[in-house]
Amino acid sequence: MKTRTKAVVIGGGIAGCSTLYHLVQEGWSDAVLVERDELTSGTTWHSAAQVTNFGMTQTMVGLKSHSIALYKRLRDDPDYPVGYHHGDGGIRLANTEAQMQGYRHFASMARGMGVEFDVIDAAECARRHPLISTDNLLGGLWDGADGDIDPAQLCQALAFHARRGGAEVYRSTEVTALTQRSDDTWTVHTDKGDIECDVVVNACGYRVNEVGAMMGVQHPVASMEHQYFVTEDIPAIAEAGHRMPLLRCPISDYYCRQEKNGLLLGFYEQDCKTWGMDGISPGFSNDLCPDDLDRVMDVLEGAFARMPALTEAGIKRVVNGPITYTIDGAPLVGPIPGKRNAFCIIGLRAGVGEGGGHGWLLAQQIVHGEACYDTWVVDPRRFGPQCNVELTALKAIEDYQNEFRFHFPHEHRPAGRNARVTPLTPVLAAEGAEFTVVNGWERVDYIMPTPDFHPSLTFDFDETFETVGAEVKNVQENVGLCEVNGFNRFEITGADRHEFLDRMFCGTVTRKPGRVGLGYLLNHHGMLKGEATIANLPASDRGPARIWYGSAAAAELHDMDWLQAYLHADEDVQIRSLTNAQTILVLAGPRARAVLSACARGDWSAVAFPWLSVRECFIGIAPATVLAVSFSGEPAYEIHVPNSALLAAYQALRDAGAAHGLRLFGARAVDSMRMEKGFLHWKADILTEFDPFETGLDRFVQMKKPGFIGKPALQRRLAEGPRKRLVTLSLDTRQAPAHAGASLMQDDRVVGSITSGAWGHRTRLNLAYAFVEPDLAKAGRALQLDLCGRMVAAEVIAPSPYDPDFALLRG
Repeated sequence: MKTRTKAVVIGGGIAGCSTLYHLVQEGWSDAVLVERDELTSGTTWHSAAQVTNFGMTQTMVGLKSHSIALYKRLRDDPDYPVGYHHGDGGIRLANTEAQMQGYRHFASMARGMGVEFDVIDAAECARRHPLISTDNLLGGLWDGADGDIDPAQLCQALAFHARRGGAEVYRSTEVTALTQRSDDTWTVHTDKGDIECDVVVNACGYRVNEVGAMMGVQHPVASMEHQYFVTEDIPAIAEAGHRMPLLRCPISDYYCRQEKNGLLLGFYEQDCKTWGMDGISPGFSNDLCPDDLDRVMDVLEGAFARMPALTEAGIKRVVNGPITYTIDGAPLVGPIPGKRNAFCIIGLRAGVGEGGGHGWLLAQQIVHGEACYDTWVVDPRRFGPQCNVELTALKAIEDYQNEFRFHFPHEHRPAGRNARVTPLTPVLAAEGAEFTVVNGWERVDYIMPTPDFHPSLTFDFDETFETVGAEVKNVQENVGLCEVNGFNRFEITGADRHEFLDRMFCGTVTRKPGRVGLGYLLNHHGMLKGEATIANLPASDRGPARIWYGSAAAAELHDMDWLQAYLHADEDVQIRSLTNAQTILVLAGPRARAVLSACARGDWSAVAFPWLSVRECFIGIAPATVLAVSFSGEPAYEIHVPNSALLAAYQALRDAGAAHGLRLFGARAVDSMRMEKGFLHWKADILTEFDPFETGLDRFVQMKKPGFIGKPALQRRLAEGPRKRLVTLSLDTRQAPAHAGASLMQDDRVVGSITSGAWGHRTRLNLAYAFVEPDLAKAGRALQLDLCGRMVAAEVIAPSPYDPDFALLRG
């Protein structure tokens, strides 16, 4: 056994085998996989092994397409062929128009990734799958590339090719401990000896937290028992003359695929069970849970109604085994939060079908520092510290019960709510607030017009349209108040703080005390990594001279890892998180300055406190730090208050605002206004797939700076020219907003993809942002948007259609 290697992958299921294979493909042949038993002895061996192209984001579609292409190559490899039924086709059924509308959106999104789905009616569903009834059926989504694969053969083939490329696989080798050395390399202790490595990868399936504990981390992964059975032969299948398509049914919570001349039928019952919450037996390997078909009888009855042939089929065997889930159902693939040179590829509930793509994206991150796609949808740092295993289990149960029911826009399911709240949460609820969830935080979405207000789940504009419009109107004409909890806030101190940030940001970082600036961080490929507000706070009785670094709530763990990774040992820089200690109250509108002056001592005039200023003060009796910044385009102030004083600050602002028409507003109003101003959202419009020039952020880049992270790569990209440009679009429809991923078309050709969309209530424009081919980025260009299956005229317009000269903010 080797004693030194570049990477050690722990776990021999699809996650580990795919990672090892792709590390070799990316040039790291000096890599090792260790498995405590045999390959595929965990969840992989009993997988139903369906391989679909369907995904709810473009990244997920892209990684699944990679899996399919890889599996086809392995199937056809004469040295180690794999059993793979590709192209049987699959149907996702629907019995509501809202579901069909969602399928039309997903078809539009997939088209931008080179994948073609068909939305078909009930009769066509039955024609393609002759065993199903059309009772209570509207139609479905057809995936022509759907199929299934032999999971054991797949993993053995991946391991075979990895070994042939120079990697090594050690079976029956148990990892007993992990030690990180002072240079951030690792020692992997096993019962066969120690291996030193640069990088360690946790690919341990349902034993993920056993290995996580060796690193001192707990991953938000929980396991669910999952049952399927295989039937005896069904005559209609043998007589069909073709393989039956796969079915996934949100109506009755089951799936099925052909298995020889019978069917494999799997269940997502409502009376479901977690597994292994109190520990897993060391001997649980190539093992199953006891059968429990009584638990799935309600699902089985629905399957019988949809497929009457099942009522005459015997059961050949039953499988009940654990599968892993995360809080949002998507896996954790990427850097482990708070650790260096440690990665994970875990929580793969659909591991075999997606595993080829997950290993591909992870290997790129390990070897190159970034993948070809923005991987935030699977990034382990997308969850905050509230995400313990107990919360994960609640969300896993909920996700399991809704396996084939996609999330609608603005849908937030009830499990695990109130994980992160502030002292204002119950106060705002009493004011009629409806909440959205941002990194676990309960944040006001809008104020309900009546207590029994329940908008529809739809891809169209819903019943909140007028309510949100009224909130925007009051911000534009009077003054509004909004709580922005969870906003990521780091306090950076030390003599070298300015030099450190100057190296991190691609533009000018203001050093003037009492001033605020906005900047962007790049990765080593010259692509956008982050966005942050920098506020220079002078020394006071609240602390020394310091910098407040503010970024999106979701960036909490991501940004801390990124900043700490680039601290030099000899630098005098300290970084402390205030995210969970401070909350922002946003005061916005033409009367905001008057409200602030009425409840805080000092001169708040435009001369004394201009745009992009920061000042410490008291709001009533509450200590606060006020930034003159705006995400709405109206004169606005971010008022940062310690949570212990938040209620006092809120009450002081409400009292002072009573004479000025102050009303509450929420996140949907903010999104409408930021679209009108041309302001971007991190991980919606600001992606690692594009550089700042492609994203329209030229003014925030100073190429004359001596150096910043990503500068050499950005210089090369400038010389090559842009691949895409971010543009603002006006859509010719009042029926629906644009949704992320939807395809922009020209002459039946995909030329771009939507990143954000919302109605602009001040401009009366249906607005969207999209990355398009550079020659289509000029204002006035006419395009078409595939909006849930309807072609809608879309025109490129100048950015920031509301107050483009920023006169309202500068005044």
